[in-house]
Amino acid sequence: MATLTMSTNNLRLKTMLVPREHGAWGMLLVPLATGAVVASRTGLNAVALTLFVLATMSVFWLRTPLEAYLGTSAIKAQNRAERASIMQVMVLLCGVALAALGCLFAMGFARGLLTLGVIAAASFAAQVVVKRLGRSGRMPAQIIGAIGLTSTTAGAYYVACGRLDRTAVALWVCNWLFAANQVHYVQLRIRGSRIVTLREKLQRGRWFLAGQVLLLLALAVAAGIGILPWFALLAFIPAMVRGILWFVRGIQPLDVHKLGFSELAQALLFGAILSVAFLV
Repeated sequence: MATLTMSTNNLRLKTMLVPREHGAWGMLLVPLATGAVVASRTGLNAVALTLFVLATMSVFWLRTPLEAYLGTSAIKAQNRAERASIMQVMVLLCGVALAALGCLFAMGFARGLLTLGVIAAASFAAQVVVKRLGRSGRMPAQIIGAIGLTSTTAGAYYVACGRLDRTAVALWVCNWLFAANQVHYVQLRIRGSRIVTLREKLQRGRWFLAGQVLLLLALAVAAGIGILPWFALLAFIPAMVRGILWFVRGIQPLDVHKLGFSELAQALLFGAILSVAFLV
């Protein structure tokens, strides 16, 4: 009995300390890797990039224990021992983030990183406000929050090559558009898991289809005026194909874990193609 109680307590503590949003990890790290790879074509500041990765992961990780400590998450700290453990982790994460950012600021990256940080913070603040709308605000809130998460691609590119230019912005926009498409698709799969007929799927997913068309048109315009390389459009094709296939297939039982892994694979494929597009 004592062993079972200890195991339950450890599981609770782990839940309060370790980020559980696997999709958010993907939206954070895949864009970061994309920015670093594209920056490598003109040289790579490995020290600055390493510091940026440490700062980014520490700040992202900090959110989970902070919410548990403040009592705003589903699982909250209930006693002094749990609050003490959470505080220790938060102090450690804050120390790592501040040390890494301090070094980056000393290296001359303060202005660009502060600009990106303000935009990301604004997106997360807007996300909190939209979440208060309830269920109807869940998907818009996730899409807004993705602006902040995907800012890591611009940040990684900036510290790696020393420029916050049009390429950095283009990478950020591409990664955010892809993340928004993923969020919409996952919500469609969850809400339409019991739908069988094509007519029902078209009714449920009409806004998703409209978004697919608008996304393709926006990318074509951006490529036409020189903001994006035309090859970058290929990075979005696999995601668009998997979205269309949902409409023509029969009933697909919802397996959340399988869906999560398939979307991670989509993100990795997207990041690889997008990186090649900008490198070439």
